[in-house]
Amino acid sequence: MSDLNQEIKRRRTFAIVSHPDAGKTTLTEKLLLFGGAIHVAGAVKSNKIKKTATSDWMEIEKQRGISVATSVMAFDYSDHKINILDTPGHQDFAEDTFRTLTAVDSVIIVIDTAKGVEAQTRKLMEVCRMRKTPVIVFINKMDRDGKDPFDLLDEIEEELKINVRPLSWPIDMGQRFKGVYNIFEEKLDLYTPSKQLVTESIAFKDIYNPELENHIGAPLAKKLREDIELIEGVYPEFDVNTYLQGDIAPVFFGSALNNFGVKELLDCFIQIAPSPRPVQAMERVVVPEEENFTGFIFKIHANMDPNHRSCIAFVKICSGRFERNANYKHVRYNKMMRFSSPTAFMAQKKETVDEAFAGDIIGLPDTGNFKIGDTLTAGEELHFKGLPSFSPEMFKYIENADPMKAKQLNKGIEQLMDEGVAQLFTNQFNGRKIIGTVGQLQFEVIQYRLLHEYGAQCKWDPISLYKACWIESDNAAMLENFKKRKSQYMALDKEGRDVYLADSSYVLTMAQQDFPDIKFHFTSEF
Repeated sequence: MSDLNQEIKRRRTFAIVSHPDAGKTTLTEKLLLFGGAIHVAGAVKSNKIKKTATSDWMEIEKQRGISVATSVMAFDYSDHKINILDTPGHQDFAEDTFRTLTAVDSVIIVIDTAKGVEAQTRKLMEVCRMRKTPVIVFINKMDRDGKDPFDLLDEIEEELKINVRPLSWPIDMGQRFKGVYNIFEEKLDLYTPSKQLVTESIAFKDIYNPELENHIGAPLAKKLREDIELIEGVYPEFDVNTYLQGDIAPVFFGSALNNFGVKELLDCFIQIAPSPRPVQAMERVVVPEEENFTGFIFKIHANMDPNHRSCIAFVKICSGRFERNANYKHVRYNKMMRFSSPTAFMAQKKETVDEAFAGDIIGLPDTGNFKIGDTLTAGEELHFKGLPSFSPEMFKYIENADPMKAKQLNKGIEQLMDEGVAQLFTNQFNGRKIIGTVGQLQFEVIQYRLLHEYGAQCKWDPISLYKACWIESDNAAMLENFKKRKSQYMALDKEGRDVYLADSSYVLTMAQQDFPDIKFHFTSEF
């Protein structure tokens, strides 16, 4: 097996997704702890007063305690190279998460034992199902009282429409939580509440061994045996291929905050999770083991370092080996480019890398050359697909609040829009700029970042719109007529495409009836 193949085989690239507050960021941090990437939980930016999690590094995230930008973290663990993408849990940033899911080979879903499956998680699961992405479920917060584990499994099957198979099983919960029995490795993991220590585990092949009573007491030993019998009776035996095809989700229980059940999750994950998988481009299927480098940009982030006004484009490598200073083709520009300082990430600590392999995520400094969805290759004409922008549902006029800073405002808007935070439409009737987003919180984030990163002040003016749709037609006369009739509601997106801003669902339905030859699209990818 060549070096290239070996490197690719040891890669595991995955995203952690959940509803806000289910404990996703805590889990990410504990995984980094095992990888030796950080040494004390919460210690990444520790000042004495307030410790914030490693992956939440934008100012607004610290104030709100939520993740709004996808962070990438890489570390080595027992001879595997792990790439974690921590996604925003907040639903106003769902679009960022959908795009992130295009760059991973598998997903871990975190569910809060007390709350069960929440709406946001259902949506994300739909994306995983569409792409046949393998999923592992981690049921968190077992040190608090929550739903019955069997009820939870039923709920996951029903709500997420996926079959499950527990690979670990909790012994009681809340104050009485004793630990879990690890079915996958046949061992008993006993729980000691501590945020810094890793728990002791005892090999335990036979749960009928009377030794069990000594560890957890007779009543719990009896219940555990009954539960395991029920599991073996009800759920099919765990089969790795069924998991890899996205048809069954293994389930683990634990408490990320107390570092419990996390190592078991990680150990099983590196054994069963897929190494990088083939990616479908428009022209052909790209296989990771190919010699030649290919990759696509799934995210652009402005100002990872506030001292330098630079953007970073996140590239998912789909095949081959990426080398620093080599010439690669930017397919949309049809020109060759060289990258002298590609970076790998450990939250916002960046280091320059000389090479990276299929499955890795690297950052390229961007001075405005990249857009989300751009393809880079060693020379081949390739287009990776599947990075849509969704039709926004909230709209506001954006106005400059400080005439002296018009230039800063325009630059800020342009960079933030390239990042895919929101979408910009220019009204063709009055030339005003309209920002469209999927959620209210994005307006606050834009205003905050314009002020703090670009020194520009904006104010929002209300505008009442229902939906933005991209329109196209083979019938030129009808298109002209439509644009004339709707001239006050026509805008251009930042690619210069026609967008119709419908002011109510009734008006939109009527327009679709009156102009049968016009196609109305609700995502930008058509």
